[in-house]
Amino acid sequence: MAEELTFPGPLAISLEPHLPPTNDSQRSPTRPFVTLTFATSLDSSLSLAPGVRTRLSGPDSKAMTHHLRSRHSAILVGVSTVLADNPGLNCRIAGVASQPRPIVVDPHLRWAPRSSDKVFGVCRAGAGSAPFVLTGVPAEEIPRDYVRLLEDHGGKYVHVPATPSGRDARPRLSWEDVFGALLAQGLTSIMVEGGGHVINSLLDPAHHELIDSVIVTIAPTWLGKGGVVVSPDRVHDDDGTPLAAARLSGVSWLPLGEDVVLCGKLQSRH
Repeated sequence: MAEELTFPGPLAISLEPHLPPTNDSQRSPTRPFVTLTFATSLDSSLSLAPGVRTRLSGPDSKAMTHHLRSRHSAILVGVSTVLADNPGLNCRIAGVASQPRPIVVDPHLRWAPRSSDKVFGVCRAGAGSAPFVLTGVPAEEIPRDYVRLLEDHGGKYVHVPATPSGRDARPRLSWEDVFGALLAQGLTSIMVEGGGHVINSLLDPAHHELIDSVIVTIAPTWLGKGGVVVSPDRVHDDDGTPLAAARLSGVSWLPLGEDVVLCGKLQSRH
């Protein structure tokens, strides 16, 4: 079993303005509180290459990530992250009251879950929760052994309508529908961790209103060309002049070991 982590109280307090409210039971949200968080190199890369697991965070910022997990009801990743990293998607903060729910966005059912997957191992060990898999595939088309495995561990498939979009008109899930489906499951705060496609999609101005907080760990390293880069699509004004795709406001910086953590909120264009 992986060692438990601690995150100092004064540092936790400094992050609190960027996290979900603690009195969640006192409100009736129309959508979840969504935090977008990831670790990046100085050249804005998440990993050395697609599918290559790359360690960026130092021990202090790693503990911070698990603290953030402890403050959300769910951890969301795209299916590519699950296929590449086989993550546990749990919280290792010592004495954590409850484990966040892993959420896997898998529109076309690319993930074939197996009992040996780490996320199920930590669940059986009592150190994590089983995932909810959001998919556009109808329930009757999902293999029964997939369904049984998830349900045996306390997870399930959640159907979200997929509609053709993008240049290739491939069926995709809208972020409004994804977050709406998670709220319907009683998940009121979502920590979005990756991967690159998910992060870049949510940094598109069309989705800024869905994001409440952005927390980025910046490691003092350059990964070089060819990595998985955080860089949303270019934005233009009505005259075709390029504009900045996204900018943070209310920014604060938190040094953690050799890393630095940037916190802020996406500015609205309206």
